Amino acid sequence: MKPMIVILKDGTDSNQGKNQVVSNISACLAVSEAIRTTLGPRGMDKLIVDNRGTATISNDGATILKLLEIIHPAARTLVDIAKSQDAEVGDGTTSVVLITAEILKNAKSFIEDGMHPTIIIRAIRKATALTIKKIKEVAVTIKSDDDKEQRVLLEKCARTTLSSKLIARQREFFAKMVVDAVLMLDELLPLNMIGVKKVTGGSLEESRLVSGVAFKKTFSYAGFEMQQKKYTNPKIAILNIELELKAERDNAEVRLDNVAEYQKIVDAEWSILYDKLDTLHKAGVTVVLSKLPIGDVATQYFADRDMFCAGRVQEDDLKRTQKACGGAIITTVENLNNQSQQVLGTCEIFEEIQIGSERYNCFTGCPKAKTATMILRGGAEQFIDEVERSLHDAIMIVRRAVKNDSIVAGGGAIEMALSRHLREYSRTIPGKEQLILAAYAKAFEVIPRQLCENAGFDATNILNKLRQKHAENNIWFGVDIMHEDVTDNFIAAVWEPAVVKINAITAASEAACLILSVDETIKVPKSAAETSNAAKAMNMG
Repeated sequence: MKPMIVILKDGTDSNQGKNQVVSNISACLAVSEAIRTTLGPRGMDKLIVDNRGTATISNDGATILKLLEIIHPAARTLVDIAKSQDAEVGDGTTSVVLITAEILKNAKSFIEDGMHPTIIIRAIRKATALTIKKIKEVAVTIKSDDDKEQRVLLEKCARTTLSSKLIARQREFFAKMVVDAVLMLDELLPLNMIGVKKVTGGSLEESRLVSGVAFKKTFSYAGFEMQQKKYTNPKIAILNIELELKAERDNAEVRLDNVAEYQKIVDAEWSILYDKLDTLHKAGVTVVLSKLPIGDVATQYFADRDMFCAGRVQEDDLKRTQKACGGAIITTVENLNNQSQQVLGTCEIFEEIQIGSERYNCFTGCPKAKTATMILRGGAEQFIDEVERSLHDAIMIVRRAVKNDSIVAGGGAIEMALSRHLREYSRTIPGKEQLILAAYAKAFEVIPRQLCENAGFDATNILNKLRQKHAENNIWFGVDIMHEDVTDNFIAAVWEPAVVKINAITAASEAACLILSVDETIKVPKSAAETSNAAKAMNMG
């Protein structure tokens, strides 16, 4: 009798072989089914309620997958590629998941027939290289020396992105706003220099773009209403100092013999505060912003001297103000008079304005860095949150279009062109690779097919028309959502930066290869809590 060899801990779940690969593919297909209907201008939205009862309405692939909390290890790969697509280019998160799932679905039949995954992976990598090369060949460069023309091109890219979002009807309005915001930035186009603030109430069209920094009025004391609310060319002090009389710490203890000594302590505390306030006033400061609280004494002091103050300003707002208006975040007011040129900021106009039920502090005409703030209006809170997510996608796309100025036609046009190119190439090579390349080519048709299905069109009919147009070398023909037909999407201005497609296809192929290369899953059981050494020493084990 052979001895029994135990390698894995008791209760370990181990699955391997062909069935495990097929099982992983099925899990990925189930994930893609969850977001399949969100693709395109006629995509549906998903309402997701988390364990705390917070409701989120979205049709952004990455947002939905993050909220679904998927636990299947292979299916989590799809969540990761959607996140990476969102971080890298901002749009195309649903497309990348659908393409991955379709590649796997087409590879599933080969796995079931006994083909080795390594052969499939090699062919997928070859097909990806061919695809990327083809995109770079056909992409059109839209670099324009004319600023007006460049702006029109960028607005077309922004409109294409917003056409599949919740705010599709207002895409003209928001496309202009997004392009304005991006063009206000400097050459590096830093994303954190575009602030987004949300004010519930009002209509979407009441949203506005501030060319500078804007943040919500902070908590303030009574003397605040006496302060001036508009300044021209103010001197701005950005502080990390508390300007209020502090209560003693819980464990502070001061022993006094008489009332006079107590009075000295109180007087010292007041004089420390007034010294700080006097120093700020003498340095010519007109606007005081602080990360820490500004108390009622300081507020009244500033009001009496026509100075404006705001305490407890959020750190990101403070940093954007510092970058835009210049100056430095000050942690002490000593020597402020001598260094006022270096440490104080300025702008053309500072004013406090009313937006809906909120009041906002706005700094415009900032000399140092270029920054913008979008103030979004709308009905329900969930609705404004989705508007913010939609605009994030559009901002990312416009940034990419400014940096990488080559574009392709959207609406399934580039996918059909790639599908035809790969199918024709597959006929020129022998062996198993021919089958896999043809299957990979077929996978791209999922995008135009899903666009048709989500719009309620006859997908077979539209795809046949597209195949015919592409066979005649009309490479920019894609789905026309408005007229249930096919059209030249380049002329129709349905544009996407080529980098979005390159990134999506590369990520989809890598994810598909990763999932196909896994042939065994081992789940180690959670270990029961072992008795600690301290408990053992006390004979509690």
